[in-house]
Amino acid sequence: MKQRIVLLTIILSSLVLLYFFQNNMNTPCAFITILVFMALYTTYMQIAFKHRLRKEKKHPIVKNYNYTPFVSILIPAHNEAEVIAMTVDNVSKLQYPGYEIIVIDDRSTDNTAQVLEKISKNYNNVKYFSRTKDAFPGKSAVLNDALKIAKGDAILVFDADARVKPDFLKELIPALEPSQVGAVQSRKVIINREQNFLTRCQDNEMAVDTHFQVGRDSVKGAVELRGNGELIKREALESVNGWNIYTITDDLDLSTRLQIKGWDIRFCPDVCVYEEGVPSYIPLVKQRRRWIEGSIRRYLEHFSVVITSKDVSMRVVLDMTAYITEFILPLWMVSELLFQSYRYIKDDYNWIMSSMALSVIMCGFFIVALFYSLSKYVKLKPIDNLIQSIETSLYIILLWFPIAVFIIFKIIFMKNNMDWGKTKHGVFCYKKTVNNENLQNDQEENLIKV
Repeated sequence: MKQRIVLLTIILSSLVLLYFFQNNMNTPCAFITILVFMALYTTYMQIAFKHRLRKEKKHPIVKNYNYTPFVSILIPAHNEAEVIAMTVDNVSKLQYPGYEIIVIDDRSTDNTAQVLEKISKNYNNVKYFSRTKDAFPGKSAVLNDALKIAKGDAILVFDADARVKPDFLKELIPALEPSQVGAVQSRKVIINREQNFLTRCQDNEMAVDTHFQVGRDSVKGAVELRGNGELIKREALESVNGWNIYTITDDLDLSTRLQIKGWDIRFCPDVCVYEEGVPSYIPLVKQRRRWIEGSIRRYLEHFSVVITSKDVSMRVVLDMTAYITEFILPLWMVSELLFQSYRYIKDDYNWIMSSMALSVIMCGFFIVALFYSLSKYVKLKPIDNLIQSIETSLYIILLWFPIAVFIIFKIIFMKNNMDWGKTKHGVFCYKKTVNNENLQNDQEENLIKV
């Protein structure tokens, strides 16, 4: 009920503001205001990033490889018999002095438990347990159960399809050393990028997410955990009482609660975790629906605490506020286009052409961000970069905007059913593992159908 009231208040306030612009000014002013704000904030992040690069060039950061806390690696597995053996084998080859691997069979109905029982005999530092069928559902509950037996001072979480290079933990762990840092997120890469159009767009989406995460890190803003490849100090995790079992996005909710407690979250773009992209449309919509719903709900749940907490810096508050607009904007755009279309049909004075032009400008904003991100992190040829930037911007708008509008409707009028929308793994397997030292670029891994 609290989330519904907060969301209704935000929506009504936004629509009143939009109505004010429509009746007292030329309506594009509202959207121009948002676009200018987004552009200025993006420029601010880019300037901060460039400044950090210049600073690090003069005074290079030296990683402290002597900082080696014991690490517990948690891998939840629900019906992951197809991939879990390869994941454990990959993770077991990490070149790090002290770690344990805990795999959790979460109420699986396939033979995940049997696979884990078999492979656990082959590794000294791998343990597993199965949750009972009546256990509380959800990844957060799984991780909390595993935390009870974990010995590590740092907790590393992998999805069941994760692949990493042997030096992953060695390179990631130094970023966790500063006392104020509570967690670190590695860069996510789609390993089956070239499977089809959707997986290619998802990898491009990850690239632009990396771009903005780096920017947020540069301004010490609200960097977010991404679930797969997240490293958390046990002290920080215990300060927020572990993961929230009443959320469908454990990573995003944990990010916000850590920041409320005053912990910093850092992002490491040079340390990658590889995962499968979703190759078909319906499962992809279900996955993104969960991401968007979980993200909106955590803002509704925690934002009032964020803006009143004495432990949260103004930079984090500003950063969160900037990113909330990504959920308000779709509703505004749809409402504005519908309103102006109605006026056009009724032959009333309208701003339909201006509103459509601003929609194109919004798409252009995504194209520019994508072009920069792909040139930096995917390293495409310029013409391929431009084509894929246009493709992916349309993919983002056509996928995220309708889902965001639907989720807003769902939160207000429908029951919160904690629908996880699990992503199926194991559609692809590896000819070679990511341990192969010849893997130089993010998408060089060869894949074959199972």
